[in-house]
Amino acid sequence: MPQRPSPDPVPSAAGDPHPLTGEVFPSPVPPGSGWPQDPAPPGTRAARSEGGVRRQAAGSPDLATLDARVSVCSACPRLVRWREEVASTRRAAYADQPYWGRPAPGYGDPAPEILVVGLAPAAHGANRTGRIFTGDRSGDWIYAALHRAGYASQASSTHAGDGLTLRSVRITAAVHCAPPGNAPTAAERHTCGGWLERELALVEPTIRSVLALGGIGWDAFLAGARSASWQVPRPRPRFGHGAEASLRSPTGRPVRLLGSYHVSQQNTFTGRLTEAMLDEVIARL
Repeated sequence: MPQRPSPDPVPSAAGDPHPLTGEVFPSPVPPGSGWPQDPAPPGTRAARSEGGVRRQAAGSPDLATLDARVSVCSACPRLVRWREEVASTRRAAYADQPYWGRPAPGYGDPAPEILVVGLAPAAHGANRTGRIFTGDRSGDWIYAALHRAGYASQASSTHAGDGLTLRSVRITAAVHCAPPGNAPTAAERHTCGGWLERELALVEPTIRSVLALGGIGWDAFLAGARSASWQVPRPRPRFGHGAEASLRSPTGRPVRLLGSYHVSQQNTFTGRLTEAMLDEVIARL
């Protein structure tokens, strides 16, 4: 049977008020329509193929431009259909809220020393709020941990525009669209990797450490680093909680890669990942 976007789908109205601003938006949200922290101005051109992703990524002179282009990407038809279906049906708990329904771009310090690489937006998390790791339990964990370590201005992350800022940290993902079953295909990961490769080039002058959340984040970073001409150890470093590897950027700068189990509920609810375990890895960044 085909998977449904939520157990309690609710038909979408023409528009609903944003929980923070009260401004009415349709679901999905058009670029440049006033959503808090939307990086894309009206008319931002969407990539519609892997080649389009790589051309637009290569032509992005800074993170702001890259984030704008990521946020309107339509290169993976299956992901576009899913994210928009979720946004149009919505979950009963959020039936009175508009859904972002677009790719969730990276977020954080424009000159980061630390890059956090996750898996993909949650269907009713970042796909709803428009900011990565925002509005779900995974976000509760990672932002609370970053706050404890002094990298985040607050421990909670409920909606874009809620006042959260990050110091020295930028968060991104292996895949920027919410995938069915939280499982992007290999082809979708490869296509989205074009954005990550350019992101690595743009953060290279300041980056010192990378935190990979989960095996997919680990593999995505290593693939992107190798494609971007970073020196990656051989044999390929293996993922594990607390695993560490040393790389060099194309300019010869040393960059440390650390791994952590993903902050998903299946890990945090079962105790496979505890706050102490996450804090210990973050302290090594």
